[in-house]
Amino acid sequence: MQRTMLYAKLHRVTVSEADMNYVGSVTIDRILLKAAGMLAGERVDVVDVTNGSRLTTYVIEGEAGSGQICINGAAAHLIAPGDIAIIISYAQMGEVEARSFVPRVVFVDHDNRIVEISGDPGSAPDGAGLKVSGTSGGRS
Repeated sequence: MQRTMLYAKLHRVTVSEADMNYVGSVTIDRILLKAAGMLAGERVDVVDVTNGSRLTTYVIEGEAGSGQICINGAAAHLIAPGDIAIIISYAQMGEVEARSFVPRVVFVDHDNRIVEISGDPGSAPDGAGLKVSGTSGGRS
């Protein structure tokens, strides 16, 4: 049996642009993609913390160091510049790998600069003002 597991997430990015006249997808700063291990063309979910919208799209690589998070196409009706979002990728793996796999959780500041990289999806950096959830590690 294959399980679909959290592979990586970019936690609380600030949406820098929304372009309805683009064919679709989310453009993400190359540095953030590399830190998360995400690839251009990869399927991702985008969760808008500001308004509760959730959508599925794919990644386009943006300029390194730009801090760019651009919501493209029809999704721009749901997510606006300045919104806080979480971008999540998943991977399918067997039972044994799923029990030991450590995801990449990339925390950023308001300018989408990396603050911390963690392997615990329920953790938060000190001083982030976020509540942690679950138990450390979360594996059984």
